[in-house]
Amino acid sequence: THSLLEHTDVVVLLDNEAVYDICKRSLDIERPTYTNLNRLISQVISSLTTSLRFDGAINVDITEFQTNLVPYPRIHFMLSSYAPVISAEKAYHEQISIPEITNAVFEPSSMMAKCDPRHGKYMACCLMYRGDVVPKDVNAAVSNIKTKRTVQFVDWCPTGFKCGINYQPPTVVPGGDLAKVMRAVCMISNNTAVAEVFSRIDQKFDLMYSKRAFVHWYVGEGMEEGEFSEAREDLAALEK
Repeated sequence: THSLLEHTDVVVLLDNEAVYDICKRSLDIERPTYTNLNRLISQVISSLTTSLRFDGAINVDITEFQTNLVPYPRIHFMLSSYAPVISAEKAYHEQISIPEITNAVFEPSSMMAKCDPRHGKYMACCLMYRGDVVPKDVNAAVSNIKTKRTVQFVDWCPTGFKCGINYQPPTVVPGGDLAKVMRAVCMISNNTAVAEVFSRIDQKFDLMYSKRAFVHWYVGEGMEEGEFSEAREDLAALEK
């Protein structure tokens, strides 16, 4: 995170624990493997780049993520979520409407990093729809989200929803865990609750660093111990 602060414009956070939980809960995979995790993550990555590859009603360029989601250069760590995450067995009897998938991506259980967006406030969010989606339905779904008490925006930022619509439906690996669906949405959002992720990293770091666990490997590769405390201070400042 220390070097990501300086050298990147936008960072999308994904954490294994959260993606494991999504695989267990939504896809009924008792012991998810890295393949299961990666297939789910690849849907998010694919959604981020669809507008570069296919046509749509409202295209979202990669540079627009930075323009729309980053209010200050240091605050560029994004939460991501994706819906519908549904297994082929369940897909037959589940309604996957635009309002349903839009509501789903705002649920804490859909977040791909372990934190609760309800504990924080949104600075901006970007919704990328793909498949059988029309702007009218998207506008209605977003208006409905704006009326919800659980989705709160910071007062110094206008209620920023950036929407992208792409006509290419999501593709899945044949015989994989995810069902082939007509439409899907991926959300990338800038929410203050992301601090929960950093505080958890801080706690784990403090615990290990107090015992100097693994430090010798890094020092042996040419790092200095001072860099650890500098990085720790940087993260503490970001958390605030």
